[in-house]
Amino acid sequence: MSFDRAALAQAIAAHGQVTRVVVAETKGSVPREVGASMLVWADGQSGTIGGGALEYEAAARARRALGKSADRFDHAALGPALAQCCGGAVSLLTEVWTSGRLEAFASDPVARPVPDGPSDMPLSVRRLLARHRDRGDTIRPCLKDGWFIEPLSRPTRPVWIYGAGHVGRALVSTLAPLPDIAITWIDTSPDRFPETSPENVTMLPAPDPAAASATAPADAHHLILTYSHALDLELCHRLVSRPAASIGLIGSATKWARFRKRLEQLGHGPAQIARIACPIGDPTLGKHPQAIAISVASRLLSEAMAAPWVTEPKDKGTTA
Repeated sequence: MSFDRAALAQAIAAHGQVTRVVVAETKGSVPREVGASMLVWADGQSGTIGGGALEYEAAARARRALGKSADRFDHAALGPALAQCCGGAVSLLTEVWTSGRLEAFASDPVARPVPDGPSDMPLSVRRLLARHRDRGDTIRPCLKDGWFIEPLSRPTRPVWIYGAGHVGRALVSTLAPLPDIAITWIDTSPDRFPETSPENVTMLPAPDPAAASATAPADAHHLILTYSHALDLELCHRLVSRPAASIGLIGSATKWARFRKRLEQLGHGPAQIARIACPIGDPTLGKHPQAIAISVASRLLSEAMAAPWVTEPKDKGTTA
């Protein structure tokens, strides 16, 4: 999890003062991890810190803080305090944000004292930030000597989806809310897309999607599900010859057998062809577009978009 500056700025623009509640520290069994957060305003909220009663009470405190600019740092033992069966303990940092305050936190990572923490940055925090700056050490959300540190949110996993049909739309709606994913959505003309899309989705009308695929970053995950088998094949032909994190093709065993033969005829060897996973997702979940999208999202979240997808397809695979 990370500090989503863009989402916070958008919420402030829409609602004025906004309170952000973030899990700063945990002990034992708890609903969410350090860095999980939610935004709260007078008549709504987004995100979740989990936990039912924990979130309900935290949201109520956050609303009471609006207009007071009063940050809080609260500790809760989930069993004794909230009658929750998790048994662990959670520390929550509640901060009131305005556009002016947000402007002061443009650096990455975002480091600041919690209420009652030392106003001067501790040496331990300075060293942590120096290692990040000088050596590129990864920083995860953490509470350190009275200061809370979070990396800025940036989409780090590019996913390129080819096709704006039923499965493409289901994939976009399922994958877009996931953290750290940036989607490029490609089809042959603007009228094949919906009128609007989520903020982290770039709709790219391209008369030749296969040619457009050459502009994808080397670490992109590619999901091929267009209306045309000929276009699907051309995309496979182009993508197996260049770096990619993974390549997934919607299709049945019959379609994949034909594609393997055609790719061999186009000069691709077994190792190149084996980079393509067909069918995508988990065929046992069925062929409904949303079922396909859920199984693809599950694989992506488990870091199984590449090699674990490469299995011998069966005729029960997803058809296109």
